[in-house]
Amino acid sequence: MLSQHFKEMTKAPSVIRALSVYATERGKEIGYENVFDYSLGNPSVPVPEAFNQAICDLLKEKTSAEIHGYSPNPGNPEVRQIVADSLAKRFGIPYKQEHIFMTSAAASAIAHSVRCVAGCGDEILTFAPYFPEYNPYINESGAVLKVVPANTETFQINFDAFEEMMNEKVAAVLINTPNNPSGIAYSSETLRHLAEILYKKQEEYGHEIFLISDEPYREIVFSGADAPYVSSFYDNTLSCYSFSKSLSIPGERIGYVAVNPKAKDAESIVPMCVQISRGIGHNCPSSLIQQAMARCIDLTSDLSVYETNMNILYKELTDLGLSVVKPGGTFYIFPKAPEDDAIAFCEKAKKYDLILVPSDSFGVKGYFRMAYCIDTNKVERSLFALRKFMKECY
Repeated sequence: MLSQHFKEMTKAPSVIRALSVYATERGKEIGYENVFDYSLGNPSVPVPEAFNQAICDLLKEKTSAEIHGYSPNPGNPEVRQIVADSLAKRFGIPYKQEHIFMTSAAASAIAHSVRCVAGCGDEILTFAPYFPEYNPYINESGAVLKVVPANTETFQINFDAFEEMMNEKVAAVLINTPNNPSGIAYSSETLRHLAEILYKKQEEYGHEIFLISDEPYREIVFSGADAPYVSSFYDNTLSCYSFSKSLSIPGERIGYVAVNPKAKDAESIVPMCVQISRGIGHNCPSSLIQQAMARCIDLTSDLSVYETNMNILYKELTDLGLSVVKPGGTFYIFPKAPEDDAIAFCEKAKKYDLILVPSDSFGVKGYFRMAYCIDTNKVERSLFALRKFMKECY
């Protein structure tokens, strides 16, 4: 008999993916270049040539078993050491190989981290607006996701609501900075205050509260933004990283969990991740991609186009009278819709071949997300459709 639970889940597929499919089908009718698809956060800039070259070199230099065979369960030990050395050098935290667990990008890193620190029925708090896939990531683990209402003035943390929701069942707090969908980076002040509360609550409740930091946009930070490294503020932090955005390789599925060396039982967490892999069917990512990534550990794609696109859209949206908190990073912008029903707003936009994502699934009503990881020329061409849409409908 089929699982009724997962069968029910098929009735509520990802809104983002559904819009992306619509945009692709519409593109077959009028040419995809004429569809202004702001739905899916799929990096548009090329990978660094050094990454492609690394793959070619590895294919020549290494034996078939070295590049196509299984790596050890925690990941390739040389790769883990390279990741640890890079983090230690950049952020001044003494990571070692034993603190790094290689994963199939950030989704897998979160799945492992949640299971390390939360049991069945434990609560994990996150902050709206949030990435909607956190719901299955958390709830399918047996833990329970609870969402703290948004501070829509700044999209920093709503601390009053957060403290009201804190209780002894909270095992972890999950944050995403720079944030999908708002584009906001949590400031040093925000992270410092968050850490103060967590330290206080740990002492009050008599158990650790872990901070799971989802960081796939860590390298996409705009000029003037305050976007510090989260683990620098709080010892019990697990950093979940993906190279999908920094190297423009989302299809290669490569990332890691980095355990703060000062975390409680830090030495046990990577071995626990290995055991968790047995339960969720994850047995380390591609050996070839691990090694190619390691050769490019401190490189990124040319990410400057995202700030260019953000500035174009931010100016246009504000000129049109829409309320927008200016992003500090990522490739997302999150304006307030000119009507309360964001779903209706985005449905109307489709008639102008503008594919926008309503905010409801992000835990906030009345906003919409634009993923501007598209060619700048297409961003500029979309402005005419945006102006026409707003003039004729609002």
